[in-house]
Amino acid sequence: MVDTEKFLIVDDDPTFTHILARTMSRRGFETQVCQNAEAVPDLLTTWTPDKATLDLKMDGASGLTIIEHLKAANPAIKIVILTGYASINTAVEAIKLGATQYLPKPANADEILAALDSQPTGDASTPVANSPMSVNRLEWEHINKVLAENNGNISATARALGMHRRTLQRKLDKRPVRR
Repeated sequence: MVDTEKFLIVDDDPTFTHILARTMSRRGFETQVCQNAEAVPDLLTTWTPDKATLDLKMDGASGLTIIEHLKAANPAIKIVILTGYASINTAVEAIKLGATQYLPKPANADEILAALDSQPTGDASTPVANSPMSVNRLEWEHINKVLAENNGNISATARALGMHRRTLQRKLDKRPVRR
């Protein structure tokens, strides 16, 4: 008898989690859904996933906070961080913590499975792009770096950046600017 792979979805969007769970179940996975990061440690006492998708920004704790718990329960787990607030800073942090990949939302089941099954393939001979980031993109990256340093605290980040809190919130509500 072949064991069914277990797939964990941690996201606070009920529509997304319902659709993704149904899709993964149809593809042969045993799925579980947690609406917040705080519910995951309790689930891990009775159920150990092989693959997981974690939302970066949820009500309560970030998906990044549970990577350590998932890795402790199953060192071979493959994890994809999904986010609508993509930044280089959070991508690097997610990979350092043990995530397999990092995808911007919206991502479909095929993209998620491809990311979970991908192997990091670096190639030192690949040329680095000569075009520098735009000023707007640099600003976006800096804001997200300072936000991470302040553990997601908007008021502390606004003070550190010397801007009004509402201005910062408006900037964060916008999609990340392209290069």
